[in-house]
Amino acid sequence: MNVSDDYRTNWESYWKETSDARGEAIWDSDPALSAEPHSALLLRHADPARTIIDLGCGNGTQTRFLATRFARAMGVDLSHAAVEHARHAADGGPAEFEQLDLTDTEAVHALHRRLGDSHVYMRAVIHQSEPAARPAVVAAVARLIGTEGRAFVVELTAGSRDVLRRAASEPGGPGPKLQRVFHHGLKPADAADDEIPRLLAEAGLTVLADGETALPMTEYLADGTRIDLPARWFVLAGA
Repeated sequence: MNVSDDYRTNWESYWKETSDARGEAIWDSDPALSAEPHSALLLRHADPARTIIDLGCGNGTQTRFLATRFARAMGVDLSHAAVEHARHAADGGPAEFEQLDLTDTEAVHALHRRLGDSHVYMRAVIHQSEPAARPAVVAAVARLIGTEGRAFVVELTAGSRDVLRRAASEPGGPGPKLQRVFHHGLKPADAADDEIPRLLAEAGLTVLADGETALPMTEYLADGTRIDLPARWFVLAGA
Protein backbone atom coordinates (compact mmCIF):
# COMPACT_ATOMS: atom_id res chain seq x y z
CA MET A 1 0.00 0.00 0.00
CA ASN A 2 1.24 3.49 -0.85
CA VAL A 3 0.69 6.36 1.56
CA SER A 4 -2.55 8.30 1.13
CA ASP A 5 -2.65 11.67 -0.58
CA ASP A 6 -3.71 13.27 2.70
CA TYR A 7 -0.72 11.84 4.55
CA ARG A 8 1.69 12.98 1.84
CA THR A 9 0.10 16.44 1.74
CA ASN A 10 0.25 16.80 5.54
CA TRP A 11 3.97 16.14 5.64
CA GLU A 12 4.68 18.32 2.62
CA SER A 13 2.77 21.24 4.11
CA TYR A 14 4.46 20.76 7.49
CA TRP A 15 7.95 20.99 6.04
CA LYS A 16 7.07 23.82 3.65
CA GLU A 17 5.94 25.87 6.64
CA THR A 18 9.00 24.98 8.75
CA SER A 19 11.94 27.34 8.72
CA ASP A 20 15.59 26.33 8.48
CA ALA A 21 16.17 27.38 12.09
CA ARG A 22 17.77 24.62 14.14
CA GLY A 23 15.27 22.93 16.43
CA GLU A 24 12.25 24.46 14.69
CA ALA A 25 10.75 21.00 14.26
CA ILE A 26 9.77 19.56 17.64
CA TRP A 27 11.79 16.37 17.04
CA ASP A 28 14.89 18.17 15.66
CA SER A 29 16.99 17.40 18.73
CA ASP A 30 20.72 17.82 19.01
CA PRO A 31 22.50 14.71 17.64
CA ALA A 32 24.31 14.46 20.99
CA LEU A 33 20.92 13.38 22.39
CA SER A 34 19.85 11.21 19.45
CA ALA A 35 22.05 9.97 16.60
CA GLU A 36 25.23 9.96 18.69
CA PRO A 37 24.07 7.55 21.44
CA HIS A 38 21.99 5.60 18.93
CA SER A 39 24.91 5.07 16.54
CA ALA A 40 27.05 3.92 19.49
CA LEU A 41 24.48 1.19 20.17
CA LEU A 42 24.31 0.27 16.49
CA LEU A 43 28.09 0.17 16.03
CA ARG A 44 28.35 -2.66 18.57
CA HIS A 45 26.80 -4.79 15.82
CA ALA A 46 27.51 -2.89 12.59
CA ASP A 47 30.47 -2.30 10.28
CA PRO A 48 31.18 1.46 9.96
CA ALA A 49 32.59 0.87 6.47
CA ARG A 50 29.05 0.39 5.16
CA THR A 51 26.58 3.04 4.05
CA ILE A 52 23.89 4.09 6.51
CA ILE A 53 20.46 5.28 5.34
CA ASP A 54 18.47 7.60 7.60
CA LEU A 55 14.80 6.80 6.90
CA GLY A 56 12.48 9.73 7.50
CA CYS A 57 15.45 12.08 7.75
CA GLY A 58 13.47 15.33 7.86
CA ASN A 59 15.86 18.27 7.67
CA GLY A 60 18.87 15.96 7.96
CA THR A 61 20.24 16.95 11.38
CA GLN A 62 20.81 13.34 12.43
CA THR A 63 22.01 12.27 8.96
CA ARG A 64 24.79 14.85 9.03
CA PHE A 65 26.02 13.38 12.31
CA LEU A 66 25.81 9.82 10.96
CA ALA A 67 28.12 10.89 8.13
CA THR A 68 30.85 11.31 10.77
CA ARG A 69 30.46 7.72 11.98
CA PHE A 70 29.89 5.73 8.78
CA ALA A 71 31.61 5.59 5.41
CA ARG A 72 28.60 7.11 3.65
CA ALA A 73 25.32 8.55 4.93
CA MET A 74 22.16 9.12 2.94
CA GLY A 75 18.95 10.62 4.27
CA VAL A 76 15.62 9.92 2.61
CA ASP A 77 12.22 11.42 3.32
CA LEU A 78 8.71 11.30 1.89
CA SER A 79 8.59 15.09 1.75
CA HIS A 80 10.31 16.97 -1.07
CA ALA A 81 10.35 20.08 1.13
CA ALA A 82 12.15 18.18 3.91
CA VAL A 83 14.81 17.02 1.45
CA GLU A 84 15.32 20.61 0.29
CA HIS A 85 15.78 21.71 3.92
CA ALA A 86 18.29 18.89 4.43
CA ARG A 87 20.31 19.70 1.32
CA HIS A 88 20.42 23.37 2.24
CA ALA A 89 21.60 22.60 5.78
CA ALA A 90 24.23 20.14 4.52
CA ASP A 91 25.83 22.98 2.53
CA GLY A 92 27.96 20.67 0.43
CA GLY A 93 28.88 18.36 3.32
CA PRO A 94 29.24 14.61 2.88
CA ALA A 95 25.64 13.60 3.73
CA GLU A 96 23.40 12.93 0.72
CA PHE A 97 19.63 13.37 0.55
CA GLU A 98 16.89 11.99 -1.69
CA GLN A 99 13.11 11.87 -1.73
CA LEU A 100 11.75 8.36 -1.13
CA ASP A 101 8.37 6.90 -0.28
CA LEU A 102 9.15 3.88 1.89
CA THR A 103 5.92 2.22 0.76
CA ASP A 104 7.02 2.38 -2.89
CA THR A 105 8.43 -1.14 -3.11
CA GLU A 106 10.09 -0.69 -6.50
CA ALA A 107 11.80 2.55 -5.43
CA VAL A 108 13.08 0.87 -2.25
CA HIS A 109 14.39 -2.09 -4.27
CA ALA A 110 16.06 0.31 -6.70
CA LEU A 111 17.83 2.08 -3.84
CA HIS A 112 19.02 -1.28 -2.51
CA ARG A 113 20.34 -2.23 -5.94
CA ARG A 114 22.32 1.02 -6.03
CA LEU A 115 23.74 0.90 -2.50
CA GLY A 116 23.82 -2.81 -1.67
CA ASP A 117 23.16 -4.05 1.85
CA SER A 118 23.29 -0.95 4.03
CA HIS A 119 22.69 0.00 7.63
CA VAL A 120 19.45 1.79 8.49
CA TYR A 121 18.70 4.44 11.08
CA MET A 122 14.99 5.05 11.67
CA ARG A 123 13.84 7.30 14.46
CA ALA A 124 10.13 7.47 15.24
CA VAL A 125 8.71 6.75 11.80
CA ILE A 126 6.53 3.65 12.24
CA HIS A 127 4.40 5.07 15.06
CA GLN A 128 3.20 8.03 13.00
CA SER A 129 2.80 6.15 9.71
CA GLU A 130 -0.69 5.26 8.55
CA PRO A 131 -1.65 1.85 10.04
CA ALA A 132 -2.10 0.15 6.67
CA ALA A 133 1.31 1.43 5.50
CA ARG A 134 3.32 0.26 8.51
CA PRO A 135 4.10 -3.26 7.20
CA ALA A 136 5.54 -1.72 4.01
CA VAL A 137 7.67 0.71 6.04
CA VAL A 138 9.15 -2.16 8.06
CA ALA A 139 9.58 -4.25 4.89
CA ALA A 140 11.64 -1.37 3.48
CA VAL A 141 13.99 -1.64 6.46
CA ALA A 142 14.40 -5.38 5.83
CA ARG A 143 15.04 -4.85 2.11
CA LEU A 144 17.62 -2.11 2.60
CA ILE A 145 19.71 -3.98 5.19
CA GLY A 146 19.56 -7.30 3.33
CA THR A 147 21.68 -9.94 5.04
CA GLU A 148 24.79 -7.90 5.83
CA GLY A 149 23.42 -4.56 7.06
CA ARG A 150 22.02 -3.75 10.49
CA ALA A 151 19.24 -1.40 11.56
CA PHE A 152 18.67 0.86 14.52
CA VAL A 153 14.95 1.50 14.96
CA VAL A 154 13.53 3.57 17.82
CA GLU A 155 9.80 4.10 18.27
CA LEU A 156 7.57 5.88 20.77
CA THR A 157 5.73 3.79 23.34
CA ALA A 158 2.24 4.26 24.74
CA GLY A 159 3.69 6.29 27.60
CA SER A 160 4.38 9.05 25.08
CA ARG A 161 0.66 9.65 24.73
CA ASP A 162 0.43 10.61 28.40
CA VAL A 163 3.31 13.07 27.99
CA LEU A 164 1.73 14.57 24.88
CA ARG A 165 -1.68 14.82 26.56
CA ARG A 166 -0.07 16.68 29.45
CA ALA A 167 1.68 19.03 27.02
CA ALA A 168 -1.55 19.63 25.08
CA SER A 169 -3.52 20.40 28.26
CA GLU A 170 -1.16 23.09 29.56
CA PRO A 171 -3.03 26.23 30.73
CA GLY A 172 -1.93 28.10 27.61
CA GLY A 173 -2.51 25.10 25.36
CA PRO A 174 0.23 23.16 23.57
CA GLY A 175 3.46 24.98 22.75
CA PRO A 176 3.87 26.33 19.21
CA LYS A 177 5.95 23.41 17.93
CA LEU A 178 3.52 20.77 19.18
CA GLN A 179 0.62 22.90 17.99
CA ARG A 180 2.03 22.80 14.44
CA VAL A 181 2.24 18.99 14.58
CA PHE A 182 -1.47 18.82 15.38
CA HIS A 183 -2.34 21.59 12.92
CA HIS A 184 -0.87 19.59 10.04
CA GLY A 185 -2.74 16.42 10.98
CA LEU A 186 0.33 14.47 12.10
CA LYS A 187 -0.36 11.72 14.64
CA PRO A 188 2.50 10.96 17.05
CA ALA A 189 2.48 7.83 19.24
CA ASP A 190 -0.28 6.27 17.17
CA ALA A 191 0.96 2.64 17.29
CA ALA A 192 0.32 0.14 20.11
CA ASP A 193 3.36 -1.12 22.02
CA ASP A 194 2.94 -4.70 20.83
CA GLU A 195 2.55 -3.67 17.17
CA ILE A 196 6.18 -2.68 16.59
CA PRO A 197 7.81 -6.00 17.65
CA ARG A 198 5.14 -7.90 15.71
CA LEU A 199 5.80 -5.93 12.53
CA LEU A 200 9.55 -6.41 12.89
CA ALA A 201 9.13 -10.18 13.28
CA GLU A 202 6.71 -10.41 10.35
CA ALA A 203 9.28 -8.67 8.14
CA GLY A 204 11.84 -11.34 9.03
CA LEU A 205 13.96 -9.05 11.19
CA THR A 206 15.88 -10.47 14.14
CA VAL A 207 16.32 -8.39 17.31
CA LEU A 208 20.01 -8.36 18.30
CA ALA A 209 19.54 -5.91 21.17
CA ASP A 210 16.81 -3.66 22.52
CA GLY A 211 16.05 -1.38 25.40
CA GLU A 212 14.03 1.50 26.80
CA THR A 213 14.92 5.12 26.19
CA ALA A 214 13.34 8.53 25.68
CA LEU A 215 13.35 10.78 22.64
CA PRO A 216 14.05 14.38 23.64
CA MET A 217 12.00 17.05 21.91
CA THR A 218 12.91 20.69 21.33
CA GLU A 219 9.86 22.02 23.19
CA TYR A 220 9.33 22.56 26.91
CA LEU A 221 6.39 22.57 29.29
CA ALA A 222 5.38 25.77 31.06
CA ASP A 223 7.41 24.74 34.13
CA GLY A 224 10.56 24.46 32.01
CA THR A 225 10.59 20.66 31.78
CA ARG A 226 11.77 19.42 28.41
CA ILE A 227 9.30 17.14 26.61
CA ASP A 228 10.96 13.72 26.54
CA LEU A 229 8.88 10.97 24.93
CA PRO A 230 9.23 7.38 26.21
CA ALA A 231 10.49 5.04 23.51
CA ARG A 232 11.95 1.61 22.81
CA TRP A 233 14.94 0.92 20.60
CA PHE A 234 15.93 -2.15 18.59
CA VAL A 235 19.11 -3.20 16.80
CA LEU A 236 18.04 -5.51 13.99
CA ALA A 237 19.51 -7.98 11.52
CA GLY A 238 17.88 -9.31 8.36
CA ALA A 239 17.10 -12.86 7.38
